Amino acid sequence: MNIKLIAIGKTDNKALQSLIDDYTKRLSFYIKFDLDIIPDIKNVKNLSESQQKEKEGELILAKLTPTDQLILLDENGKNFSSVGFSEELQKKMNSGVKTLVFVIGGPYGFSDTVYAKAQGKISLSLMTFSHQMVRLFFIEQLYRGFTILKNEPYHHQ
Repeated sequence: MNIKLIAIGKTDNKALQSLIDDYTKRLSFYIKFDLDIIPDIKNVKNLSESQQKEKEGELILAKLTPTDQLILLDENGKNFSSVGFSEELQKKMNSGVKTLVFVIGGPYGFSDTVYAKAQGKISLSLMTFSHQMVRLFFIEQLYRGFTILKNEPYHHQ
């Protein structure tokens, strides 16, 4: 199985980017992982929230293949413990999913079209985090999930 994380906009904080790069490298020992950044939309001042979500949605959906399984990182998604998330990853691998695609939306969330295409939603927390920090937290949780599945000493219960 391959895992892809799609996110809107670049990470301009060098410290966060360094940590994202570190966990991305660690994750590569377990699975093929790609972080796909969609550039920020230009002239958003001239767009309504809905128009911005639609434009971002078109760019997100253009990155998908028909066999990809799409999971949105969404505040209204399902909550997992780290162990529960690792079990969910194992189920996806066992089910034969070729590419599992997670998406961090833009500042206003996702368009209705993206919601309709998604096979699931995950919430990382009831709290709100910056989109840049969510990338780090999510990649770290992917890494943690694989260390749990391999019974490695990274995660403590």
